Amino acid sequence: MSIETLWLVRHGESIGNVAATRAEREGLERVPIDIRDADVPLSPVGEDQAGAFGEWLAAQREAIGTYWVSPYLRAQQTLTIGLAGFEASVTADERLRDRELGVLDLLTWRGVERRHPEEAARRRHLGKYYHRPPGGESWADVALRLRSFLGDLLARPESTALIVAHDAVVTLIVGLLTGMPEEELLTFAAAHPVLNASITRVDRADSGWAVASFSDVAHLRVGGADVTVHEGSPDVQHPGGSDVRAH
Repeated sequence: MSIETLWLVRHGESIGNVAATRAEREGLERVPIDIRDADVPLSPVGEDQAGAFGEWLAAQREAIGTYWVSPYLRAQQTLTIGLAGFEASVTADERLRDRELGVLDLLTWRGVERRHPEEAARRRHLGKYYHRPPGGESWADVALRLRSFLGDLLARPESTALIVAHDAVVTLIVGLLTGMPEEELLTFAAAHPVLNASITRVDRADSGWAVASFSDVAHLRVGGADVTVHEGSPDVQHPGGSDVRAH
């Protein structure tokens, strides 16, 4: 037996999400947060969302054979709160970390246009999938490390696995499993944002992988947690054509 059902969970709202949304609304060039990406924690709303995720997980966890999580704090907190003391085998894997934006990290699209206009122009030329900021990663780079991760995960004997990570990771895993080419993947990402603490399910059948549900937040409403949408999402192309980091 090997993995047949894969649950993909985005971390709950972080203080970086809140700061990025504030920066966009106030027209700032830089997101006002001074914390290393890996150390950005959940906001109080994010903690509530993780609790609602835990209520959903309580009904599913006996069937989940293996848990995987990004090493970044906001993802770790989401899974820890979600498991709520339930003993489970959890593996942190650096290949599940968020996309690295290098010199563009913490800049809004306005900041990129004003401080690195050459990178904004290069991104418009190369497109979102292949543009690699200096010191950072393109979507193709993230896809490469996720191919490596999936090769290890899908060879495991369990039938069901759950991953807690980041919006770009969720979108790219879905794209890799279902075989979306660049244009289709970017169209899908633009139309299907990955919401905080949302749950995506992908199933494998004889004909290949298929998405059973994407970015579902029904459990947040049931659990009384806010559904949050932030402007500073790496999956949103802003007028300047540049990515914005929303930790």
